[in-house]
Amino acid sequence: MSPSSPRTPAPSEDLPVRRIDRILAFMSLGLLALSIVCFFAIIIGTQAGADFGSGVWPAVGTIVYIAPIVAFLLLLAVLIMTFIRKARVGKGR
Repeated sequence: MSPSSPRTPAPSEDLPVRRIDRILAFMSLGLLALSIVCFFAIIIGTQAGADFGSGVWPAVGTIVYIAPIVAFLLLLAVLIMTFIRKARVGKGR
């Protein structure tokens, strides 16, 4: 390697995972798991003849639609933050 070529960091010099990254990633995973559980609850409720207009069912139905979108946005935020941090490390900031 010549002295003028840029130095690439070794795998052992990789950036540590920050707490906020872990929190966002696990929140995303939790929302996806909750959405799947609610989806199966709706399937079971349909077979059992539940009244979906009352009780907790409207919230369960809303979670199935909203949670995957929010989970995707959380993962997107983690990716963007990671790319920005790696770019700053690459520039030497």
